[in-house]
Amino acid sequence: MFCRLIQSETKAMAKTEANSEVSSVVSDFLDFLNASPTAFHAVDETKKRLRKAGYEQISEKEDWSLEAGKRYFFTRNHSTIVAFAVGKKYVAGNGFHIVGAHTDSPCLKLKPVSKVTKGGCLEVGVQTYGGGLWYTWFDRDLTVAGRVIIREEKDGCASYSHRLVRIEEPIMRIPTLAIHLDRNVNSDGFKVNTQSHLLPVLATSIKEELNKVVSSNETTNTFSSKHHPILIQMIASQVGCFPDDICDFELQACDTQPSIVAGIKKEFVYSGRLDNLCMSFCSLKGKLGFFGSLILACILAKGLTAIRFCVAFLSPNCEALIDTTSFESNLEDETGVRMVALFDHEEVGSDSAQGAGSPVMLDALSRITNSFSPNSKLIEKAIQKSFLVSADMAHALHPNFMDKHEDNHQPKMHGGLVIKHNANQRYATNSVTSFIFREIARKHNLPVQVGFHPFKNFMVANNFTVTIERTELCIKDGYGLKDFVVRNDMPCGSTIGPIIASGVGIRTVDVGAPQLSMHSIREMCAVDDVKHSYDHFKAFFQEFSHLDAKITVDM
Repeated sequence: MFCRLIQSETKAMAKTEANSEVSSVVSDFLDFLNASPTAFHAVDETKKRLRKAGYEQISEKEDWSLEAGKRYFFTRNHSTIVAFAVGKKYVAGNGFHIVGAHTDSPCLKLKPVSKVTKGGCLEVGVQTYGGGLWYTWFDRDLTVAGRVIIREEKDGCASYSHRLVRIEEPIMRIPTLAIHLDRNVNSDGFKVNTQSHLLPVLATSIKEELNKVVSSNETTNTFSSKHHPILIQMIASQVGCFPDDICDFELQACDTQPSIVAGIKKEFVYSGRLDNLCMSFCSLKGKLGFFGSLILACILAKGLTAIRFCVAFLSPNCEALIDTTSFESNLEDETGVRMVALFDHEEVGSDSAQGAGSPVMLDALSRITNSFSPNSKLIEKAIQKSFLVSADMAHALHPNFMDKHEDNHQPKMHGGLVIKHNANQRYATNSVTSFIFREIARKHNLPVQVGFHPFKNFMVANNFTVTIERTELCIKDGYGLKDFVVRNDMPCGSTIGPIIASGVGIRTVDVGAPQLSMHSIREMCAVDDVKHSYDHFKAFFQEFSHLDAKITVDM
């Protein structure tokens, strides 16, 4: 009778906790999104979270003295970040277990000379970055964010540093042309000339003149003359310096509308930059696990007997990178190195000093290996023992454009991560790497089936069906882990997976959570897929070492 009571209470608690955990993860995700308007800000937010979890910052400019069981991170250009935790049983030559994603998204970046005046208006010259849906940037309340290079003087000596800046309020807008002046726009389509149409309006010339701030210092530096003074003054005020102390900047236009959970059943995330901050967040996320909360509840409710029940019938299974390395005990039996690498410039091909096409990944693997052994040949062995999960958002089936998906490969929202395939190697997935990722999902009770159940079987408000078995609590849903290939008559995109796989030689699987409106200023995904992705990356870090030891291919 007591066991049935506990079982009944545990089921109810598990269902409530499952919903609560989804809400907690998504709430944290919104905080991450709203703190990360640019790649620089995303890296800065990531640094804060890593430091809070006990990670130590190291510099590529210095020698590394690493220890087994410790956690580290470094940045490059402050727009790429690599974090790693060294297993306590790690020895040089062992493998690296990596989740890779990217920090950048399509946007409008300010030109080196952004000062444009025409038609009685002050406008901001911008250049397109990546393959954005640029028509979605019209009639949005925009601001600017990025980084500024500042000159500081102390005791007659000048030094230079970069500062992050973000103007919170909307300060500019790209207005559309009224239909009265473009009668055929609905029949011929909205055709954007990115050079002449895509300039945000900052102010009118007359207002700028009437409110001009007269500086006591008549001289201005060369940089300031390239941009509207009112913009420079606002940036300087935000940073806390004089306008002439600004030596340079990298700024971009940003939407001021915050990321939110929405939909009639509160099942979607509406936000910019889901591609690819969603995968970046899920690879890092750390929080209190479900089972820890459940055992605590048992203690409060039923005392020692209930504690024994919880310990006997439930096993902890809720730890991505921060979660699985928060305590030294998490790394006790780890023989490899757990790593997350978030790269800049994926949206423009990754060919930069801090992109996935740079040596940053190979540099990290080599320096870590060499920190534990002077034998430079061990890195080659380590690479062959390593595995990369290349995580970049996927295209969900669009209900209004279903013909854009191949009939047998139609990922849907709420269904968890999508495994991406392409025979022409636009994705790096093969049968071995796909199997490894699926098997990890199966062992951790994550969605594993390829097909889809009818939509009527899916519970929108609560997609978790909780069943208690003898030794574990399984969370199952109506959808499964999905495969995706693009139609043969459509071009296929790519991501960091093939770039790193070919450049480093590491086994790779390309995956991503499904979303709609990719590369719009405002995208959408399902709240459940944020949690599914988080769980899957956690399981990868926990399980890969054990699973990989059982796989034989090149023998």
